[in-house]
Amino acid sequence: MVESPTLGSSAKKSVVQRERATIRFAGDSGDGMQLAGNRFTDATAVFGNDFSTLPDFPAEIRAPAGSLAGVSSFQISFSARTIHTPGDAPDALVAMNPAALKVHAKELIRGGLLIVNKDAFTSANLKKAGYTSNPLDDGSLADYRLIEVPITQLASAAAAESGVSKQDAERTKNLFALGVVYWLFDRDLGPSIAWIEEKFAKLPAVVEANKAALKAGHAYGETAELADAHVSVPPASLLPGTYRTITGNEATAIGLVAAKELSGLQLFYGSYPITPASDILHSLASYRNFGVKTFQAEDEIAAVGAAIGAAFGGSIGVTGTSGPGVALKSESIGLAVMTELPLIVLNVQRGGPSTGLPTKTEQGDLLQALYGRNGESPVCVIAPRSPGDCFYMVIEAVRLAFHAMTPVIFLSDGYLANTAEPWPLPDISQLPKIDVTFHQDPQTFEPYRRNPDTLARQYAIPGTPALQHRIGGLEKADGSGNVSYDPDNHQHMIDTRADKIARIANVIPALEIEGPDTGDVLVLSWGSTYGAAITAVEQARADGAGVSLAHLRHLNPFPANLADVLSRFQTVLIPETNSGQLRLLVRAKFLVDAQGLNKVNGQPFNSSEIVDAIMALRSTQVPTHA
Repeated sequence: MVESPTLGSSAKKSVVQRERATIRFAGDSGDGMQLAGNRFTDATAVFGNDFSTLPDFPAEIRAPAGSLAGVSSFQISFSARTIHTPGDAPDALVAMNPAALKVHAKELIRGGLLIVNKDAFTSANLKKAGYTSNPLDDGSLADYRLIEVPITQLASAAAAESGVSKQDAERTKNLFALGVVYWLFDRDLGPSIAWIEEKFAKLPAVVEANKAALKAGHAYGETAELADAHVSVPPASLLPGTYRTITGNEATAIGLVAAKELSGLQLFYGSYPITPASDILHSLASYRNFGVKTFQAEDEIAAVGAAIGAAFGGSIGVTGTSGPGVALKSESIGLAVMTELPLIVLNVQRGGPSTGLPTKTEQGDLLQALYGRNGESPVCVIAPRSPGDCFYMVIEAVRLAFHAMTPVIFLSDGYLANTAEPWPLPDISQLPKIDVTFHQDPQTFEPYRRNPDTLARQYAIPGTPALQHRIGGLEKADGSGNVSYDPDNHQHMIDTRADKIARIANVIPALEIEGPDTGDVLVLSWGSTYGAAITAVEQARADGAGVSLAHLRHLNPFPANLADVLSRFQTVLIPETNSGQLRLLVRAKFLVDAQGLNKVNGQPFNSSEIVDAIMALRSTQVPTHA
């Protein structure tokens, strides 16, 4: 282990070249681990690696300092080739206190690099973390390359020269740790220095303190005996284009703005703050110069009601929330089904039930999206597969909503919302046109007269001369839209609304198979499981397994060729971060004995978990058809 820098040992040693590396920063929620991770991400983006991140936040806003519940972490995996996940296990872990070590050390690979802030390993902090002895001394960390660094002490000393307070000097410890990691993984300090100068431009002493701590950490790595841990991951050969770092929530917001431009309509977003969807509201509010209207409502019901009003008035009406908020909006979503309005509902799923795990990810709301309303009230349901895909799929949500005059539920989740990746800016000319036709002819206008192909009802802006009309929650007579209690009409309208959703399958892409068209195992994934699933399938195929992937982005209706795809494989495996909701649907609709790989622990899948399940199924050869 290394306890202090060995000055003078500056002889140039070789840098180890690796194809991929995975780092995790972990500490107390006040230790700035998210900031450190984001700054490392920016430097990695500038360097040209492909990367994927995984921020992990405490579920409690103010968890006790030094407690296990208060640990915050940020993982980034970066590579010289295309990757789809933030990595299964870190190669290097920065642990800023005993609690961070206790929570995360078990996931560090054997022989991995473990950098700890030894200043935080006091008897009080060890007790809070549940240690009966100091792990830095008792040999329990022998499986790792342990580097003990007095981070707080060295950062404070470097920052103090700028004249900041003792407290502000100690706060720079995350930047000192970041500097060490920058040196270890051959990153440039430039992007972070530029960020510090911009962020604290009005506080010159704070600028100097943070820069001093960052540079001191980098110098520590260079002058200490860490050279044999010095790693470089070359830039990736990405497709030509202009890239930016993007999270799922950012991509969703930008996609909505793009949909506004593609349709020529105004965009209204009504939302009540809720983790992990709130960033969409924050992002959209910054686009007010583009004609975007954002409304922070007093509650979830007001938010969806306002969005329905915007859709009725001829705008793109969008509301966003997470699972508990969808429960509160369910009656109003049913109203949008009855009034057949193009409402967009963003559900950034999180752990449940009730408040559940507000900062953790889950795919637990699929059945809620399909069936979580009273009566027969079908809606279109779609799900993005990656952070960047949120941009394209929210445009798809708007397109389908106006195509069929129906609510569309967009199922993202906490993992996609907060994960970042390099995203190539799209060719605007290749984005789909969103056609919206407002009825103009008073002679042929009836609110519920339908397009014979799509079954979408006529759409007229209320208040247009001679086209005034009313709609509401009571059952409508087809065509006129008058209130109707006729049993036969009710049956007809129920069947028509269901048929309208089913016909959307005619205008969505066929399900593609990644890999051979037939084989032993088909992995059928949806939503955020794509990254781990495609990585696992590629690995299993390299090991000789006859396995392919089909990933669903359209969940109601399913792609028209799903039954055919399922029939080509002996076994179907469905990985989900729920207890088997898509598996239930596939078994019921297609009579396929699909096998589930399910977990509900608030964390995304590791690719190795899916590889193990593939190999287990391949060995048993479970038949897929009853």
